[in-house]
Amino acid sequence: MAGRGVASIGECMLELSGTRGDEWRMGFAGDTFNTLWTLRALTASDMPADYVTAFGDDPFSRDQIAFFRENGIGTAASPVIPDARPGLYAIKLKGAERSFTYWRSDSAARRLADDPDSLAKSLENRALVYFSGITLAILEAPARKVLVETIATARKAGSLVAFDPNYRPRLWQDAATARAAIAEALAVTDIALPTFPDEQALCGDASPEATALRLQGAGVKEVVVKNGEEPALVASGRMMESVPAITAVAIDTTGAGDSFNGGYLAARLAGFEPSESARHGHAVACAVVQVRGALAPFEVLKEAFEV
Repeated sequence: MAGRGVASIGECMLELSGTRGDEWRMGFAGDTFNTLWTLRALTASDMPADYVTAFGDDPFSRDQIAFFRENGIGTAASPVIPDARPGLYAIKLKGAERSFTYWRSDSAARRLADDPDSLAKSLENRALVYFSGITLAILEAPARKVLVETIATARKAGSLVAFDPNYRPRLWQDAATARAAIAEALAVTDIALPTFPDEQALCGDASPEATALRLQGAGVKEVVVKNGEEPALVASGRMMESVPAITAVAIDTTGAGDSFNGGYLAARLAGFEPSESARHGHAVACAVVQVRGALAPFEVLKEAFEV
């Protein structure tokens, strides 16, 4: 495995979450950032953890970069683009379930692959490179090609590559485009972390086992199929095992799958086998749904991981 650092690629947005009545709280979140947040909490403080994206030059972008720095997260060679700004989303909760409204069509992160040299520099000497289907979906086709080729180069240099297809229909032109782009990403992936309902919607899979077999057939050596409160299915080589989820009274399910990914990958980096890593992922996700927002405090994540 090359290097020691972890790099996660994608879009971190401004997050508005409702509290009481018309009161809103602003934070920072996004699928690949949520996973990196968990990895930062669960890996050694001297292991570099960088979020690879593109930033604007507005006050909110500066606040975002400062927030990263305060929590031990770097930005590698991510460019700052004049007159650009971050995307924004708002969360409405109904019980523990959430709905989202987005404003992201002109976000700076859509230009994260515009400078291939900076992107390549950001992925140099990494133990782990992580990205998602949302990372792909926010990019135009030429930029997606640059991203996948750059990740492939990092993989050839020895980086472990993890990918969550994270299918969000509204971000794609159509399902065929999503399937083609995700297939190209899977071709450079070592660990896939799909969610079964997403795969069922996109590819018509009849069961988590069907998803695992399809992705293994695409060349992915290690597949973990998440399925909400149902067991996660871990497939590695000829081994296929269901790992039960941990039940909890959920307050907010935002970021549960992302935090599972972070717990799983942190455990794999620490040398745990896939099934045991899935148990760590479940424990972390269970802790996250018991707090509000996508980002649980580091102490909460560490305590859950160590149980």
